[in-house]
Amino acid sequence: MWNNVEEIHKGWSSDKKYYIQTTDGRDLLLRISDITQYEKKQSEFKSVKKLNHMENLLMSRPLGFGICNDGQSVYSMFTWIEGKDAEEVIPTLNAAQQYQLGVQAGDALKKMHEIHAEQDQAPWAEHYNAKINRYIANYKSCGIPLKGADQTISFIEQNRYLLENRPQTFQHGDYHVGNMLVTRAVELGIIDFNRLDYGDPWEEFNRITWCAGVSPLFASGRIHGYFNNDVPDLFFRLMALYIASNQLSSIYWAIQFGKKEVDDMVHRAEEVLEGYDYFQTYIPKWYLPSYCDL
Repeated sequence: MWNNVEEIHKGWSSDKKYYIQTTDGRDLLLRISDITQYEKKQSEFKSVKKLNHMENLLMSRPLGFGICNDGQSVYSMFTWIEGKDAEEVIPTLNAAQQYQLGVQAGDALKKMHEIHAEQDQAPWAEHYNAKINRYIANYKSCGIPLKGADQTISFIEQNRYLLENRPQTFQHGDYHVGNMLVTRAVELGIIDFNRLDYGDPWEEFNRITWCAGVSPLFASGRIHGYFNNDVPDLFFRLMALYIASNQLSSIYWAIQFGKKEVDDMVHRAEEVLEGYDYFQTYIPKWYLPSYCDL
């Protein structure tokens, strides 16, 4: 039975989300989706369950799934993580804490990527090159100018070959500070798996620019934690390719939300491109190669 139910209004998802406190003192997260999403939500739920054996991963864990509202809706029930939004908390912490939370984020992501994709996945290069083609076509047709777009497209074209023979694993799908919490004990919790997918594990760094905008220390720590301080050069090249593609796609994606969102996204994309010196380099300016003041 429920003691308290509160609707949650944060996030871009079309799901209705609720914080639930049960009469026996448990805190839960309930997501309600339209019944047309049944197969997608069932697949998501099964995929998140694959992480259940990772006991030291602080995340929102799946508890129950089914149909409700006289067959009109599908529900997913998860554990609740008590904490504050990482993007608000991280800038208030000292440098060592910011970096260490980044290391935690990288380590958590590495654990998730231990789950391999099913064998029937299309080759990654085939799948992602089709995405790139769509991103470039959509950007060129939308008529919204982006400073540095030509250099960005040129960089993408020159580096597509890196997509060949990439491994494919479980992906959170939207891994950045907006989907993370910080607990009272200054530990990082991972939430919102509703965009999970399977693909190149390094594609998960395509939104690290959101992390870098909040804290370059956190973003750098995330990379170091993932690679245990031994970052291959190929990683930076592929991360730049994914980030370049993401900036182009974000402009077209924002159109559905109106002019303000488009303007914000263009401004943000231009900041990201400037951070890469408009792809004259593949290592971003915000990246800190080492951090020793712990």
